Amino acid sequence: MEKRFKGIFAALTTPFSSGRIAVDKFRENIEKFNQTGLSGYIIMGSTGEAPFVDDEEAEILVREARKTASPEKYIIAGTGRDSAEWTVKLTNRLAEAGAQAALIKPPYYYKSRMNYSALKAYYSEVADRVKIPVIMYNIPQNTQVWLPLELVVELSEHQNIIGLKESGGSLAYLSEVCSKVPADFHYFTGSASILYSALDMGACGAILALANVASEHCVKLYDLFIAGKKEEAKELQYKLIPLNRALTETYGIPAIKYALDRRGFYGGPCRIPLLPLDEKAKIEINNYLTELNLIK
Repeated sequence: MEKRFKGIFAALTTPFSSGRIAVDKFRENIEKFNQTGLSGYIIMGSTGEAPFVDDEEAEILVREARKTASPEKYIIAGTGRDSAEWTVKLTNRLAEAGAQAALIKPPYYYKSRMNYSALKAYYSEVADRVKIPVIMYNIPQNTQVWLPLELVVELSEHQNIIGLKESGGSLAYLSEVCSKVPADFHYFTGSASILYSALDMGACGAILALANVASEHCVKLYDLFIAGKKEEAKELQYKLIPLNRALTETYGIPAIKYALDRRGFYGGPCRIPLLPLDEKAKIEINNYLTELNLIK
């Protein structure tokens, strides 16, 4: 069976103004992204400040994204919560609002108890009861919970668990999973710094924070790779690493939002406790954007 989701997906930011979701700015951003080659949008992912957004706001975001996105763009919602029950309720609520798949991180508050059996029970319970396909989300730098490779392989046999977003950055993990899961299982890298290598080792695409700021470059890298122009793709990969590192590893979401502002999108403020960039960081981000011809 052919993979349904492939290509480059932007892990969208959540626009705020005066402490509230700026729905008009959210729509305007998506209208601009519709003009790109992005395959779709992730709502309520890590880049979307999901821990700071309540369920009602999440429903508004998904509903507005579905209304605004081009018909061919997929909408995937981050719905992972610390109990299976809460995750099921939110996932089905967002499915009704227009989400076509759910990106679900592992529960992590009781991380010392999140062993193989607990994680298997959680994902199995959720996948059995939700109305849309599940994409598992491995992001140990935020959760301090690694999804065991063997668990991912076992759960890949569940008819409603269709893929994995892997943001731990391990190519060894990627290669082992891709060699053991069914052919129609979706493997997405969450790191733009290893996009080329991930595609070369079997990933079907990527879910990227960088795709907010440099969507055209991320899509071009993917297209070059698919077209067999691997040397050109590799050269572009090297050029993207410094900006991606600054945005995702050094400065985080405030930097992504600042870069969006610089590119003519709406970034705006983060919700506290995330603080704005200092002037030194802004200069660094501006330099990277200029080097990639993303701003003048």
